[in-house]
Amino acid sequence: MAAPDLEALSDVLDSTWPAAKLQRLGPWIVRDGQGGGKRVSSVTAAGPVTDADIPQAEAALAALDQPPLFMIRQGDEVMDAVLAARGYRVVDPVVIYLGRCADMIDPPPPRLSAIPHWPPLAITEDIWAEAGIGPARIAVMRRATGPKTVVLGRTRADRPAGVAFVAIHDKIAMLHALEVIPDFRRQGTANHILRQSAIWAQDQGAEWFSLVVTAANENARRLYASLNMQLVGHYHYRMA
Repeated sequence: MAAPDLEALSDVLDSTWPAAKLQRLGPWIVRDGQGGGKRVSSVTAAGPVTDADIPQAEAALAALDQPPLFMIRQGDEVMDAVLAARGYRVVDPVVIYLGRCADMIDPPPPRLSAIPHWPPLAITEDIWAEAGIGPARIAVMRRATGPKTVVLGRTRADRPAGVAFVAIHDKIAMLHALEVIPDFRRQGTANHILRQSAIWAQDQGAEWFSLVVTAANENARRLYASLNMQLVGHYHYRMA
């Protein structure tokens, strides 16, 4: 299977971290996020956009009681300039990483250092809650319809240390909501979770493993590079 392009990865993002509802409105795709965060509450362009189209998107978001928020992907440079001229500011630049599952799993993590399971255990939801990932984002995970799992990371003393959500669309896995308890950071927990996630994905028939991360998170980006993942794209948001 050839490496997926950015359009395919955009589909994976929408499918593995799904909005409650998608609506096609003129040149827009409007997402009803129901409190699940920017990815599921933003508008994206489904065709050429002009300045005259912006109020339609703003009104659609207002009807959902969501703030004006646009996701700007590669190829959306005209829309980006239009929004900038209207005073929209850039928030949360994001980069996209991609790797082959087979290139991420050697060596495998220590036995029982990361445990895939579904549905989420109470302890995993507690870890997410401490990091600000509450019921609305858990609901996003539950909406994903393809193969999916939660991976619980543990310390050598068998203490819960971190967690991530992984789902698959079209044989491409994507990791979301990776969190490590602060006291256990820089002890290999995230590495173990990533490797076990890639093993799980490969066992489910996925060849590729992907994720998105804020561009400013350099520690995470170094980890992903160390696991043979490559930076393949980027996007950002504009907010009024």
